[in-house]
Amino acid sequence: MSSILDSRQKIKEIDKSGVLGSVEALADQILDALAQVMNLVVPTDYGSVKNVVVSGMGGSVLGSYVIKNLFKNSLKVPFEIVSHYELPEYVNSETLVLLSSYSGSTEETLSSAQQAKERGAKVMVITGGGKLAELAAANHWPIYKIDPKFNPCSQPRLAIGYTIVGQIALFAKAGLIEDQTNSLQVVANNLKNMLPSLSVESDNSLAKQLAFAAFDKQIIFVGAEHLIGAAHIFNNQINENAKTLTSEWPLPEFNHHYLEALSFPHLAKDTTIFFIFNSALYSPRLQKRVLITKDLLEQKGYEAHAILATSETKLEQVFEIIQIGEFIAAYLPVLYGIDPTPIPNVDFFKAEMAK
Repeated sequence: MSSILDSRQKIKEIDKSGVLGSVEALADQILDALAQVMNLVVPTDYGSVKNVVVSGMGGSVLGSYVIKNLFKNSLKVPFEIVSHYELPEYVNSETLVLLSSYSGSTEETLSSAQQAKERGAKVMVITGGGKLAELAAANHWPIYKIDPKFNPCSQPRLAIGYTIVGQIALFAKAGLIEDQTNSLQVVANNLKNMLPSLSVESDNSLAKQLAFAAFDKQIIFVGAEHLIGAAHIFNNQINENAKTLTSEWPLPEFNHHYLEALSFPHLAKDTTIFFIFNSALYSPRLQKRVLITKDLLEQKGYEAHAILATSETKLEQVFEIIQIGEFIAAYLPVLYGIDPTPIPNVDFFKAEMAK
């Protein structure tokens, strides 16, 4: 049976700013970002820091969640993400602070920039311009200035290829993680090969199936280990594109108390769906937890879908899940009949804060 998701024309009538186009360009974003960061230079002493703090909000800090969870077994120093006005008290001259703001005007990040400068921290910047780019130039901070030509809808959350690759490149050039250029080229090729199975033209698109399953339901994301960052990105895109209530939980923490929240309210069983991320690259105990968790959810009367990452490496699996999530987050608002691009509640809030 055909649906609105089978017609590009019908989707375009709702998705007026071209979110789907940005989603389909993820591989191109990665390759373009790799070209853009090729000549970035980071001072050699940035690799001798004792801790790392990333300051950013919303879509601008999504890449940091990927890095924190993907490279946790190779990062040699503490790595903290701060989505607030104030940096931790321990930030000093031996701290590397990455300031991330797509617009360059995020007030919380600009506040962190001033504090980082006052404390003599080593600073790097990733931004599309604005005040943050001006501060980077004035203070001679290393900067990746994003030129998002493969993000037709112009929304920060849909520039995910640029923001993740940009942050990975900055940390690699600082000597804190290994260079990922070759691996990211493989990722881009994999994503291009995935497109037909997720696209509007596919009759068996997993993304379409899960969008229909999630329609008019609260989505709870459950992930683990290297896929926690990808689950967070999936969650963010569903919130902003589909305007849908969600929550996200990591394993094994989910198993230690949330399982006792499955009895009430009774209506929750009809209005909640679980997306559980699984991988053969999880540790054996985590793989067992995923299977038992899904089984218990279904025993309690909930709909639960396991989304299996099948790529060969952890980095490839992260982007595999991000790609699936982006398609679902592009299709679901179409089913609701809403343009996914505007974020009126966030814009209203920012306007009120500016008064």
